[in-house]
Amino acid sequence: VQLVESGGGLVQAGGSLTLSCAASGSGFSRYNMGWYRQAPGEQRRLVARISSGGSTNYVDSLKGRFIISRDNAKNKVYLQMNSLKPEDTAVYFCNKRVTTDWSREYGYWGQGTLVTVSS
Repeated sequence: VQLVESGGGLVQAGGSLTLSCAASGSGFSRYNMGWYRQAPGEQRRLVARISSGGSTNYVDSLKGRFIISRDNAKNKVYLQMNSLKPEDTAVYFCNKRVTTDWSREYGYWGQGTLVTVSS
């Protein structure tokens, strides 16, 4: 199983970025997918998740700015990030799992993609 994130980079505050995560392997539509981020000196934290059925959930502080989506035909999950702030600077990781228990870090991970938001 391989997850490859892309789309990170340097953006000015107020700008937008869309991250992509390409998943290998079969049965992508059956997996729950999530985006986590890890800011410098901090723990990795869940940002958004989308179930196998397409239900979405976000960290309260990011609701309205971030949108998670998936394309099962392309085996991809996306994170659209709008109105970016310097505090959104982090390495963003894609996660693929079977369980719906999001209280712990389970499943498979990508290598991460760095998002830097300048003020």
